[in-house]
Amino acid sequence: MERIERVLQQWKERLPIQGDKEQLLQRIFSAPPVQAFRSKHPDIPREVYLHSLVPLRQYVKEQANCGRCPGLEHCPNMVQGHQPELVPYSGLLELRMQPCDKLKRQEEQKRRSSLIRSHYIPKDILSATFNSLILNQGRIPAIDAAAEFCEQFAEGRPRKGLYFYGDFGVGKSHIAGAIAQRLVDHGVDSLMVYVPDFIREVKDSIRDGQVQEKLDALKKATVLILDDIGAENLTPWARDEVLGTILQYRVTQGLPTLYTSNLNLDELEKHLAYSEKGGVERTKAKRIMERIRHHVQVFHVKGPNRRGM
Repeated sequence: MERIERVLQQWKERLPIQGDKEQLLQRIFSAPPVQAFRSKHPDIPREVYLHSLVPLRQYVKEQANCGRCPGLEHCPNMVQGHQPELVPYSGLLELRMQPCDKLKRQEEQKRRSSLIRSHYIPKDILSATFNSLILNQGRIPAIDAAAEFCEQFAEGRPRKGLYFYGDFGVGKSHIAGAIAQRLVDHGVDSLMVYVPDFIREVKDSIRDGQVQEKLDALKKATVLILDDIGAENLTPWARDEVLGTILQYRVTQGLPTLYTSNLNLDELEKHLAYSEKGGVERTKAKRIMERIRHHVQVFHVKGPNRRGM
């Protein structure tokens, strides 16, 4: 009971007594945010302001907080990351909270990050943009095709994916990363996977029963980027039940897939025909390649190895 009375007393002390209302209103009127509001709403009578002292005082206080913003984490406002707005309502002034620019930028960044998912992809690749790509004659055709691929989402969905192949360090993965970043502008989700590590992860998932969940993530991404395909150690199971299952679903659903590889398509087919146990299964390799060859545009990416620069 004593605590309730103390809270009530503190609340009463915050409210101006009748004789102080005019003085308080004058101080509030001198605040620049209120002056700006009054200039936009010249028809609001003085009585409305006089009967809205509590929201007005909070408005002035929080606008001052925004003027010396200490950052989102230390925002002192009533609703963190929000700034006040005065709104005439039912003969009074009502205080409404709107997200501030800093919170909007943070939420936009989170939204962008949620659209780009990755497995084992380095940060420098995921942060690549078309503006950050280094141009040379050996890379320009692939970069132009990558930009065109993204722009097709403005009017629908590309009919084909892309296959970038070339030597180590020529920037194939960075072009793919730039595609993932640009797709965010079109509200398109993408998933970029480093194939060798993903294959190992799927094998390990057999024990905990999460294989299907992992496959579904790759099967259903709007754009799937398989990075460094051909560098993995394959078993017949991984080739047929993992890679084959993923690609078959995406082909039937018309979902574009992008690839980066050190191997051209013929070399990739040979790679897929051999298992880590030394077996050769050319027919099954051709079956996988049928789901790749006819559904991609192929680009040979050339240039110096920039990994050591």
